[in-house]
This record gives sequence, C-alpha cells and structure tokens, in this order.
Amino acid sequence: MSAAAIDPAVPPSGPGCVECEAGGGWWFHLRRCAQCGHIGCCDSSPSRHARAHAASAGHPVIRSFEPGEDWFWDFAEDRPVAGAPLAPPQHHPLDQPAPGPRGRVPADWTARLH
Repeated sequence: MSAAAIDPAVPPSGPGCVECEAGGGWWFHLRRCAQCGHIGCCDSSPSRHARAHAASAGHPVIRSFEPGEDWFWDFAEDRPVAGAPLAPPQHHPLDQPAPGPRGRVPADWTARLH
C-alpha cells in the first residue's frame, strides 16, 4: 500500500453511499475511501459501490463508516491494513439505520445481500 492511498485530511463525501443516494438505492453497511472520502456501500450490499469506486478511481484503501468500527481494508492486496485517523465524522449519523437509508430498504433485504 502506498502512503498516498490514505489522506487523513479529506472529509467523507456525505452520510450515505453516493451512488445509492443518487439512484434511489439502499445499502447494508457503508465504507469510506481513505484517499478521497467517497462513501460507498459494502460488498454485502446489492450494488457494492465502495469496491467499484476503488477499481474505477484507483483508490484501493477503504475504512469502515459504521459506528464503533475503525478498520481499514486494501482491496488491491485483499487484506486489512493499518491507517491513520481520518477527518471527522468517523461514521454515518447515529440516527441513520443500517441497513439504510430509512424508507428505502425493502422488506426482503436479507435475501438481497451478497
């Protein structure tokens, strides 16, 4: 992992998955790009936007954007990595449910996970 893969000064792009929000989708858990702050949905989510962002942008390292989680993952090396503390906020709003966002999660959401 290169040092450029993590930029601790960049804030997250928002409280939810950028692509799911734009397209009216939903997510299971959220991941934050450690380089540019893009918020995407996890690999268990229907659309896997965090991994797609990593591939298209060339930003391999993500950090969990879930409350109580502070781990980093490197998609290129397929392993956990150490990372510096990132700019706040460290997680999505506490009143935002997981899965989310509120009102868009289908009743059969567990059957749609990867």
